[in-house]
Amino acid sequence: MKFIQTAAELRSALAPSATPSTCSCAIGACPGWESLAEYRWEAAQMTKVATLCDPAMEEATLEEKHPQGTRYDSPDAPVAIKFFPYNRSDVWHCSRCDRHLLRYTEFGGYNVDPRVRALDPAKIID
Repeated sequence: MKFIQTAAELRSALAPSATPSTCSCAIGACPGWESLAEYRWEAAQMTKVATLCDPAMEEATLEEKHPQGTRYDSPDAPVAIKFFPYNRSDVWHCSRCDRHLLRYTEFGGYNVDPRVRALDPAKIID
């Protein structure tokens, strides 16, 4: 699995699909982080293409990066790959709509919550 460490590497991993498109699958638009029950994850059309999880890091930071005052779940929030939750995410490609998606699992107490966000190359920052 390819480990992506910079914004430039992530942008190049998205080629040739450089612009996000829409999809009519069960995943939906997901422009910001959205909870996605496993039954909605279209596994047959998804391929994991890379990870943003540093294999050398025992515990990734929970610090977020919001230079324009956005929030975690905002569709306008930057994709800051060294910050939470991106630093715990994998990059997936949908063969049906040619989108790239980020996916990670939120753990809180007894709750396990898979989350997905469509990747927009214009929002990727270091």
